[in-house]
Amino acid sequence: MHLWLIPLFPLLGFLLNGLFGKRLAKPAVSLIAVGSVALSFLYVLYVLSKAYPLTTPLSEHDFTWIQSGFLQVGFDLFVDRLTAIMLLVVTGVGLLIHIYATGYMADDTGYYRFFSYFNLFMFFMLILVLASNLLVMFVGWEGVGLCSYLLVGYYFTEDFANNAANKAFIVNRIGDFGFSLAMFLAVIVFKTLDFGKMSAAVGTMPVEASVGAVTLLTLLLFVGATGKSAQFPLYVWLPDAMAGPTPVSALIHAATMVTAGVYMVARVSFLFNHTPLAMNVVAIVGLFTAVFAATIGITQNDIKKVFAYSTVSQLGYMFLGLGVGAYSAGIFHLMTHAFFKALLFLGAGSVIHGLSGEQDLRHMGGLRKAMPITCWTLAVGSLAISGFPFLSGFFSKDAILSAAYVHAPWMFWVGAITAGMTAFYVFRAWFLAFFGTYRGHHHAHESPFVMTGPLIILAILSAVGGYIDVLHWLSQAYPLAENENSTAMIISAAFGIIGIALAWLLYVARPGLSDSLRTAAGPLYTLVSNKYYVDEVYNDAVVEPVKGLSHFVLWKGVDQAVIDTSLVNGFGILIGQWGNLLRQLQSGSIRNYATWVLAGSLLVIFFLGVVGGGR
Repeated sequence: MHLWLIPLFPLLGFLLNGLFGKRLAKPAVSLIAVGSVALSFLYVLYVLSKAYPLTTPLSEHDFTWIQSGFLQVGFDLFVDRLTAIMLLVVTGVGLLIHIYATGYMADDTGYYRFFSYFNLFMFFMLILVLASNLLVMFVGWEGVGLCSYLLVGYYFTEDFANNAANKAFIVNRIGDFGFSLAMFLAVIVFKTLDFGKMSAAVGTMPVEASVGAVTLLTLLLFVGATGKSAQFPLYVWLPDAMAGPTPVSALIHAATMVTAGVYMVARVSFLFNHTPLAMNVVAIVGLFTAVFAATIGITQNDIKKVFAYSTVSQLGYMFLGLGVGAYSAGIFHLMTHAFFKALLFLGAGSVIHGLSGEQDLRHMGGLRKAMPITCWTLAVGSLAISGFPFLSGFFSKDAILSAAYVHAPWMFWVGAITAGMTAFYVFRAWFLAFFGTYRGHHHAHESPFVMTGPLIILAILSAVGGYIDVLHWLSQAYPLAENENSTAMIISAAFGIIGIALAWLLYVARPGLSDSLRTAAGPLYTLVSNKYYVDEVYNDAVVEPVKGLSHFVLWKGVDQAVIDTSLVNGFGILIGQWGNLLRQLQSGSIRNYATWVLAGSLLVIFFLGVVGGGR
């Protein structure tokens, strides 16, 4: 099937635009960037049509990468039913976002650079998804991290962008260190990094032999997932990553890269199923992150920050599903989330574009007449993420909550309350942007069709995406069935509707009431609006001590005292002193030269006499 062609097309797009894009017209750059992703999408459809129904995975060995003793690692790709869903999400949603970006970035001076980075990201994400072993996955894993750094810091002349890019890169390195340790441990325990071989090996291990090693292995992998998929306590990079252009937020920080941790945990579910402790850790961290981020989202005024914390919260839902064994539900929500969250971010980008860069909700209002397509497509996305009945988020979210109820009823209730908070803060943003009177200073206008067209398609997918039978499609891989619970579905949907109604009451019907509640909340509102001061705690407890240690130990101690003084300057002083000594031999005085010649001659005669006498 030549699976390597799927990531090859975006790689070629990256090379063409990266090497020659500066000399190409923007339409040519667009054609290369969008066309390469379109070719990947079409080839994915071709592969899946030939391999349907994928009862047996497609495997491809391209070349042997590492051969050392017992360890053999190949550059191996494969496609099973889980991979198929991810390939369609990455290439399909990625294609729509690429098309949208041609309009959003139309006036940007670094147009070719942006799309070369965008294509490079697609290449690495597809490698991550297609990998049949941990090491090839890690290549894609690190590659998307690199592209995130490049795209978050795209506006590299601005300090805020550079700081956000550095923060994303450094925090993700913490998670990636856990992933690296997990690979070393997998080699020790299983003598392989191949998913299929590890699955077969862990199935034959006695319980007492697998408990410690497999538990540690899965927890280390989850550390990696915590960084990449922005879970507590490593979530802090994602809200700041909104410093990049809005299409970056839609593609990397909503639909694809941040879901890589969810995909990885689902991919190695055969390991997690052997360790209840790790499963509980995944579920509890996911649930805590979901409710924690949702509370922060309620108080944010930057429209992109609202959706950023929403992403963190929804990723928590996905990990809740994985942790309670509902892998199919977690992946189902990953897919529907890609639809409605890409729509929300692109819709936010359309608002920002229509208001000449304005992102503060307090400077918006009444935009539904000037931007009707953006308004009503965003309404569909907002309803979908709120779990409104019969839209996509309703089916996927409630599949997770139903499984959580079976696992532990308290998890269901926390998740249902979080669903109500999600509906509240998403519709708070929608009402503030599109209802009331306009509070801004820019002339509002609708975005061009190249931007609104993808919004319409994503709105349709957000509406009907829940009817794609992902749960049944994945039942072969994940036989732990997610039991539908109609009562749980009704309760969670009710919380969502209550959240929407409360947002309407506070920001449309009685807008002054929200100010009164904010004043009454006092210190609590200040605490939440400042994101619980987590960034400040990290800065005081980690960043500043490390900077201080670096200042005194590495700079003053190592760089200045050892390298500069002892090595560089000390060696220079030594050479200078030797030079001063030797310079005495080159005085320019003929009398001195004659003296040295005489002294040398006497020494030679003496030496020859001693040697000759010795014979």
